[in-house]
Amino acid sequence: MPERIIRCGFVAVVGRPNVGKSTLINAILGSKISIVTPKPQTTRHRILAVYTRNDSQIIFIDTPGLHRGAAKTINRMMNRTAASALSDADLILFVSEANRWTAEDQDVLDRLKESTAPAIALLNKIDKVHPKEELLSVMSAMSERHTFDEVLPISAKLNDNLDRLVELIPAYLPESPALYPEEMITDRSESFQIAELIREKLTLLLRQEVPYGLTVEIEQINKEPEGVGINAIIWVERDSQKGIVVGKGGNVLKKVGRSARLELKERLGMPVHLELWVKVKDNWADSEKELLRLGYE
Repeated sequence: MPERIIRCGFVAVVGRPNVGKSTLINAILGSKISIVTPKPQTTRHRILAVYTRNDSQIIFIDTPGLHRGAAKTINRMMNRTAASALSDADLILFVSEANRWTAEDQDVLDRLKESTAPAIALLNKIDKVHPKEELLSVMSAMSERHTFDEVLPISAKLNDNLDRLVELIPAYLPESPALYPEEMITDRSESFQIAELIREKLTLLLRQEVPYGLTVEIEQINKEPEGVGINAIIWVERDSQKGIVVGKGGNVLKKVGRSARLELKERLGMPVHLELWVKVKDNWADSEKELLRLGYE
């Protein structure tokens, strides 16, 4: 029996850091595919989010935000990951804030202009635009920056106009059989998702530069009928960071562990025993070898 032909393709979601790309994808999927924090550069990896309907399969590519000042190897790798998504895409969603335009937004737009793929401009966070009449001038200004196929105002946080976006996308995708099983919503493993969830809790709790100097590696996951045991290592770059992550009397690590454990229990549907260890690996974020070992692309 021949495979059913639908609209199916890759949609790169690009923009500067902290503009709402992951929030957008999570809202459309109705599931937490990518972690979200108020801090820039939370997303470090290329993550596929698969949205399947009867007539289409939209494969969103969540990317790190393209940013300036890529001093460390990890930053350069993140920029390359985001840039490569543009070349792989059948459609590009360019996300910016409706009430703000920066030099970094322009940088991303300049890269987008090098692509031949169709592009939709998404003006996010329209809930922050007052009065609402201002939206017309914001949309007009975006249309003047580039010949977009569509300019659409949205609020990823409030789920505003996302239904319209999902209706627009399939027309830009090629005809093809579905590339992924209907029940699949991401290409990332459970281990990866758990590590990211722990890193999210660390990023939310820690201040200043410490979250940018750490990563999480899952050592072991043991599933039993009565629950799941998880051992994870939090890698930091310096001894001083280790002290901050552990906290006085271990209080920071305990808070992170409790927060992560509660969300994991809800996600996995069973009790979770989580053990966290903090270890130092000098300048891991500036070593391509270590980054590859830790799963960075």
